[in-house]
Amino acid sequence: MAEENEILEQQLPELLAIRLEKLRKLQAEGRDPFAETKYERTAYSADIVQNFDAMENTDVAVAGRIMAKRGMGKVIFLDLKDDKGRIQLYIRKGDDDDVTFDDIKRIDIGDIIGAKGFVFRTKMGEVSVHCKEVRLLAKSLRPLPEKFHGLRDIELKYRQRYVDLIMNPETRRTFEIRSQFIRYLRSFLDARGFLEVETPVLSTISGGATARPFITHHNTLGIDMYLRIATELHLKRLIVGGIERVYEIGRIFRNEGMDTKHNPEFTSVELYQAYADYNDMMDLFEEFLSSAARDILGTQTLQWQGETIDLTPGWPRMTMAEAVKIHTGVDFMSFDTTEEAVRAAASIGVKMPEGKEPSWGALLYECFDQCVEDKLIQPVFIIDHPVEVSPLAKRKASDPRLTERFELFICRNEMGNAFSELNDPIDQKQRFQRQVELRARGDDEAGMMDEDFIMALEYGMPPTGGLGIGIDRCVMMFTNNSSIRDVLLFPTMKPLD
Repeated sequence: MAEENEILEQQLPELLAIRLEKLRKLQAEGRDPFAETKYERTAYSADIVQNFDAMENTDVAVAGRIMAKRGMGKVIFLDLKDDKGRIQLYIRKGDDDDVTFDDIKRIDIGDIIGAKGFVFRTKMGEVSVHCKEVRLLAKSLRPLPEKFHGLRDIELKYRQRYVDLIMNPETRRTFEIRSQFIRYLRSFLDARGFLEVETPVLSTISGGATARPFITHHNTLGIDMYLRIATELHLKRLIVGGIERVYEIGRIFRNEGMDTKHNPEFTSVELYQAYADYNDMMDLFEEFLSSAARDILGTQTLQWQGETIDLTPGWPRMTMAEAVKIHTGVDFMSFDTTEEAVRAAASIGVKMPEGKEPSWGALLYECFDQCVEDKLIQPVFIIDHPVEVSPLAKRKASDPRLTERFELFICRNEMGNAFSELNDPIDQKQRFQRQVELRARGDDEAGMMDEDFIMALEYGMPPTGGLGIGIDRCVMMFTNNSSIRDVLLFPTMKPLD
């Protein structure tokens, strides 16, 4: 044990070594702070400050982390931070025995303490606790970042979220809003008769979206399995089973690139409503997002990524072909062949990604993706996507090249995706087969054949509207954050060497 401590000492910077020595002295005196099991707190900082008139001169017990320390001869001031805010502690020599006062002088910023005393206001007018007893409950062996600079290394903020939360109140506010958003989402859907369910995270088939899955192995069964890339196919099985309004809030996993909009695991909600279509889903999405902003933030006008976003209901609905024509001048609805589409796309610098086969619908989608998406600032529903990129959506009766599908875009971000769900088992099997063929040719984002889902559709699924919402991106908008990592407590990071 002694040898291990010597090695640890050699590795620790000087400040850490000093703090470790303080801990050893306390332990040698039989006052190990880590031996404490609980502390009976009677008041929080914010409650004391907000209710000072009622609490003045009353005894309280507070607990939290020391964030600042100031000494003035026989008086020490400590700033204590707890779950609800901060409050000043006042300790005067002679109020307790001198040994206790000397102990308090050795308390470091970052230490966690419990303190008992009475509430009063100092001569400077600051609400404080005049302490009669202070107990060290946990020793901070690592010093907190310097007060005026804080934790500013962006990557370090994500790797050490615990330090970020200690130092930056705005970070905590972000995750409070995230919690409020999810709570509001549940109440919104529950009030409209939707049933919340849970479906498998592991599956023998990757389906429900166009994405590259994570693959794992089940030892007992001796088979490879996939982390889900969507909850869609299981939820639609429940529609078949007669649960007419159903939703799931859950983690989704996609083995793809990482950037400010994408993390390998993220949170979405998918909901399905029988006897509804994609128009109903647009109405529901608009009502939900605008009312959530009003109720959580108190406004439907938000600042996001340097733009002023107006979420007041009445969002426009524009076909994908119309959006491409408006922003590029290319009119895909005037083309009859893939060759015409290829030439028109090339004229504006659009090519199919490597490994993807060109077609009228695929090129329309690429023109939108490459030339239009970044121009969409205010809320707009982009509707009627090509069938090639919508294997689970119902075809439009007026044009079988297109589907009844929409995506909501706000400030260059896709916020959600929805369909009039395909319920024809014959058409669905043909589209699955097309995905299987693309997969066989090297497209590892293409879907797989799901025979059990086809069987479910063969029992009959009513006309259904489905909607998937990216919760992380909505929270980004509500908190004016430009990176998905800012709204994930523990985003995926490359390991340090």
